[in-house]
Amino acid sequence: MSVPCYPEFIPLDINARESLHPRLSLTQDGVSEFTFSGLYLFRNRYNYRISRDGQDGGFIISGVQPAHGDEAEKRFFSTPCAAPQWDTLQSLFKTHDYWKNVSESVLSPVRESLEKHGVVFAEDRDNFDYLYYREELAELAGKKFHKKKNHVNHFLHTYPDYEQKQMSRETIPAAMEIIEHWRQEKGESGDYKPAREALELFDSLPQRGAIFFVAGKPAAYCLGESIARGKMFAIHFEKAIEEYKGIYQFMNQAFAASLPRFFTLINREQDLGNEGLRQAKMTYRPCGFVKKFIGQI
Repeated sequence: MSVPCYPEFIPLDINARESLHPRLSLTQDGVSEFTFSGLYLFRNRYNYRISRDGQDGGFIISGVQPAHGDEAEKRFFSTPCAAPQWDTLQSLFKTHDYWKNVSESVLSPVRESLEKHGVVFAEDRDNFDYLYYREELAELAGKKFHKKKNHVNHFLHTYPDYEQKQMSRETIPAAMEIIEHWRQEKGESGDYKPAREALELFDSLPQRGAIFFVAGKPAAYCLGESIARGKMFAIHFEKAIEEYKGIYQFMNQAFAASLPRFFTLINREQDLGNEGLRQAKMTYRPCGFVKKFIGQI
């Protein structure tokens, strides 16, 4: 699929994978939104449209932040690969409210010059991605992981007849059972639609994951993909049947242990400003964050 150059945009389509995925895989920061799966599965929520930045072969993504509470709908643009030339940015700011998910590697070379042009940048803490050492999550060693280790040990003691399998076309029906059960338990849609579509399109998207069974019954699964030039693995979806106490802690540890060692970091995405989610992510002792900035004029 041919992606037109700016200022022309087209809707994000599954056929754009051949154009976007190789280029997005080369971005170094590991911004969780900037994967083909992450963009495509949320294309309807944010009305994503894409254009090619002729400067470096990168892309410009246009999206709409839905209205929420007292906040009106807003239009944003993102540039995963590099900052466009100033005339392109001027044009984008005329049709968009802000520049979203500006990574450190994109911002650093141009920040000083753009600030002279009146662009103001601010950290977007609610959208920072949480980073963890894969080895630490796999081993849960030491006092700082004592409570997590207890949850895992409780699960292993209570459900010794568990089984872990690599996600494949054959295990998708079992994963579908889990997500439907999860939806009924939560009583809300949440990210149900993109999570279900990720399963439906498992063979068409660059994903890998694991599924867990207890006494032969589907109990939990996780899905994600490689980012940041193959040094980082992003977890996009984790779903479990919560009657199995400790299942989430166990899945987190077991999947980290099963990943190849060349993944030194695991990206567990952002907290979106949810205080409960922020506390939960902090209990796993992040080793750092993928910082993101917002740019406005």
